[in-house]
Amino acid sequence: MESQKLRQSYHCKPASWSAHVNAVQVSRQMQTWLSNRDSLTARLVARCQRFRVQRLSQHKARCLADEYAAIGLARVQMVHEREVILRCDETPMIYGHTVVPLSATAKEWPLFHALGEKSLGSTLFNDPGVRRGALSYARLHASHPLMQRVMSHLPELSGVSWLPARRSLFWRRGACLLVTEVFLPASRNLPDLPLAAGLNKN
Repeated sequence: MESQKLRQSYHCKPASWSAHVNAVQVSRQMQTWLSNRDSLTARLVARCQRFRVQRLSQHKARCLADEYAAIGLARVQMVHEREVILRCDETPMIYGHTVVPLSATAKEWPLFHALGEKSLGSTLFNDPGVRRGALSYARLHASHPLMQRVMSHLPELSGVSWLPARRSLFWRRGACLLVTEVFLPASRNLPDLPLAAGLNKN
């Protein structure tokens, strides 16, 4: 079963990532959530009584077919991978998937391996040495490996045909990591509240 999952992960049809949020064809409110460059963790914390990071896995794994070029690899190969679900009052809001090239060192990305159930977003946005790249957007359909992982962890979403997602590179000391965030159905009900300035990671 595990080997089948690996084959699905790197022989998938890549998602069509776009630089324009309009390509995802979602509501104006969801466009705002997708395109906002502030800390997603901070935005979620401001909208619930209890925010929790549920770590699903963190290990070495093959990157996906639509990830390797984004992180500067010549082909699909092993990377450091982290999967989480961000929950607001125990409701799953975001599925997060992070990949880091094996060439990256602990000096370049300190604390990554010791995050546990801490928020990666909080770490990134509180580090002045981190620079964020451009956001890109896609509809992830049921056949995409990340959607299959969402369904395996959240079987109650098995009837969902697609979900909006975004991703961006973060850079530190010349090393990059790629963060993909899949917005789960409950996130459509999150209010769009303004946050204090200073959370934007350019």
